[in-house]
Amino acid sequence: MRKSTILKKILQRKQEEVSERKKICSLSALEKSITSQNSPRGFTQALAQQIERKRPAVIAEIKKASPSKGLLREDFQPEAIAQSYAENGATCLSVLTDVDFFQGHDDYVQEARAACSLPVIRKDFMIDPYQIVESRKLGADCILLIVAALEEKQMHELAGCATDHGLDYLIEVHDLAELERALKLSPQLIGINNRDLHNFSTRLETTYDLLKEIPEEISVVTESGILSRQDVDEMIQHGVYGFLVGETFMRAKNPGQKLKELFFYG
Repeated sequence: MRKSTILKKILQRKQEEVSERKKICSLSALEKSITSQNSPRGFTQALAQQIERKRPAVIAEIKKASPSKGLLREDFQPEAIAQSYAENGATCLSVLTDVDFFQGHDDYVQEARAACSLPVIRKDFMIDPYQIVESRKLGADCILLIVAALEEKQMHELAGCATDHGLDYLIEVHDLAELERALKLSPQLIGINNRDLHNFSTRLETTYDLLKEIPEEISVVTESGILSRQDVDEMIQHGVYGFLVGETFMRAKNPGQKLKELFFYG
């Protein structure tokens, strides 16, 4: 499994971070702390219902920065952004929690989720069951599994752990080899990332190429590179109604208004 240099760096740091967190709070203590959590909101179901209606199912992202683009938004208020998205037609929220590379924070999940009634995915680099339980404690409704970051056994373990804790998972692929691995899980939700992990270029054709290999009963979300109404229309013409959009919204003065313009205005 070939990993990009930046992904390797992120995963190395993530291993250190998980080890540090385990010293502060053990897995058993973490498990005990989630017994009183409310039921998850149903991330996959919310998307599937919109897709079935052939309506844009938008996962609107709350992201302060990225390794490739640096700081995306100085005026970063997760609650206000979440409310803006909810008021303008988002189906779900995606919240970055990675600190070192995305300037994220665990609190952002709780803040965004408390500000509206939308389901939330905790977007981070999941490598250990500890993080799944941690996500449940934060109130996340879904977690992200990146095939490029995971070995086979690890991927199955994390998917099983998410299911055991009532969490949905979005499994992200970049190419056919990764898709074939992902399909072994019989997932309900697949994200196709149009960004090349090695040079960070984006090709919407990545989604079109892989789409025909995915069974119809699986909900598909296209990720990265959705910049214009034309991009949205093109995806819909190919039968893709699930979208994860971050940078385009984060750079806009009003993220929710930008969402409405992109997906619900002509």
